[in-house]
Amino acid sequence: MDLPVNVPTDDPSADTEWNDILRKHGIIPERPPSPTPIIEEALAKARREAHANRLEDKSLEELGELEDEDDDEFLQKYRTQRIAELSTISTASIFNQVYPLQKPDYSRDVTEASGKAFVLVHLTSSLGTNVESKLLTELWRGLAAKFGDVKFCEIRADLCIEGYPERNTPTILVYKDGDIKRQIVTLRDFKGERTSFKDVEDLLVDVGAVASNDFRILRSNQSVDNLESALRVGNSSRTALGVDNDDDWD
Repeated sequence: MDLPVNVPTDDPSADTEWNDILRKHGIIPERPPSPTPIIEEALAKARREAHANRLEDKSLEELGELEDEDDDEFLQKYRTQRIAELSTISTASIFNQVYPLQKPDYSRDVTEASGKAFVLVHLTSSLGTNVESKLLTELWRGLAAKFGDVKFCEIRADLCIEGYPERNTPTILVYKDGDIKRQIVTLRDFKGERTSFKDVEDLLVDVGAVASNDFRILRSNQSVDNLESALRVGNSSRTALGVDNDDDWD
């Protein structure tokens, strides 16, 4: 009866002559392919994408400064493209304010108007104590000024829909092509009373009212990233100095 022979092996993953012999005879498995080429290709791809997208959040003034430093044909082409984009947005930006609605005009000002542009309606609270509704009114003003190609409207919920529950305010209705595309009841699906400008911008992108690569969105994202980075650095510095995050100014 043949007894099994214990063949001495090095580390099976090691690239040694002895392991090559064992692999040849099927005693140990083949070495897996080196991950290095895959990692290098991924890094190269990331560099290419970063280079291609490096201008996305730049203003025309910043693009002009870059042209002075680098007379790059791609840069000039990109600046021309950005000017064309700005021209298109400027032409489409015919709203630029929050429109108060009256119930008799709702069909014309909202449903019909949504055939030409996205229309967002804020059904407001009838109570001055509704913090979320007051917050959304302020956000609406800033968004209307920034995204003039989207129509932002407001109407008191109980004047628009008889018997509409106060507990459901604020409500956001997103219209396009005569239909309601999204309905959001209160701000709980955002961050409640901490809902930010960026949260509603994300909604605009999600419903298709604004493109994700729109420079207005990209600049907002960059501003948020810079703020979060600054906060992280600040917190790290406080931790390194042994400073407690709680203020003791009572």
